[in-house]
Amino acid sequence: MKRTVRAGAKKNPLADGRLASQQIACHEFETPSEVVGWLGAVQAQDYGAAKWAVGLRLPADGATDTAIERALAEGTVLRTHALRGTWQLVAPADVRWILALVAPRLIARNATRYRELALDEATIRRSNDALVKALGAGDLTRAEVASALFTAGVSTAGLRFAYLLQRAELDALVCNGARRGKQPTYALLDRRAPKTGAPVERDEALAELAQRYFRSRGPATVDDFVWWSSLSPSVARAGLELVKSTLVSEVIGGKTFWRDDVPSRRAGLEMAYLLPPFDEYLVAYRSRDAVLDPKHAKRHNAGGGMLHPCIVVDGRVIGTWRRVLTRTTVAIEIDPFEAPSRRERRNIAHAASRYGAFLGLQAKITGLSP
Repeated sequence: MKRTVRAGAKKNPLADGRLASQQIACHEFETPSEVVGWLGAVQAQDYGAAKWAVGLRLPADGATDTAIERALAEGTVLRTHALRGTWQLVAPADVRWILALVAPRLIARNATRYRELALDEATIRRSNDALVKALGAGDLTRAEVASALFTAGVSTAGLRFAYLLQRAELDALVCNGARRGKQPTYALLDRRAPKTGAPVERDEALAELAQRYFRSRGPATVDDFVWWSSLSPSVARAGLELVKSTLVSEVIGGKTFWRDDVPSRRAGLEMAYLLPPFDEYLVAYRSRDAVLDPKHAKRHNAGGGMLHPCIVVDGRVIGTWRRVLTRTTVAIEIDPFEAPSRRERRNIAHAASRYGAFLGLQAKITGLSP
């Protein structure tokens, strides 16, 4: 089924559809593991931001930082390196087939850096063996892992340590375990996500990843899927071909966008949302112009790989925000690109209150004066 939508229309079908399919504007799931499973993977290098990314996609009465921390501690949601070689939240049932699909290309991309760091395959095998042995006795902090590698004669100098840990994750050997206080730990993937059943065939995995992406991020283009998945363009297109009969295509501004055909999930744009840094609403697409005016792009992404938390109203990014935590409050400083209207101020204040409730703190808002 194909529809043509005039570019520049007042209605923003991309924002409307994505707010709904991403579970930001409507909430079809009750638990963190269900949300992460729906999305396939959630970018998670900022630990606190990743928890809020899941929380804002849950019904407000069940979304708390504590609940999502518990899911990560218990292993119903895992944190590991996967798509694009970055930290991701992934469901235990999905982690192995996703890694089997995307890791070979990510490892090949790292070949030059491996050579620069003198990480040949023999060294990587020795590191992996030492990690598996050390973690067999229980979860370890980064410092404890480094000590175990040192004892095994594997240097962790400079960037070697980060690449050795990432490689062990891409090889489906380790992932994050439960935090020890505020410190992350590493654990055996076999312990956090035991192997069950036969491995998923490659075409089945490719079709599943494509299905997850377009149903949870649509409307989106195949180029968006290439960016998000880290698959090659030809493989990503093959994935779309496997599932396109279950999708609807729309031509918007001369580009073909694909989405799940679930009309009941379409949502209004009027609410405001405080999105965390690196939220999938922006990071899951090669182009962000549909929801972020290019003239404001540097306010959101000043460089250095950082994407600031942003304010979304009417489906578009209208500013950034920052927080300061105390024992009982969260101070939320709003930095809009332009002066917000009375309706926008009211909705932003509501969104800030929801974030405070997520943390279990009173929200104090600044920057909303007319």
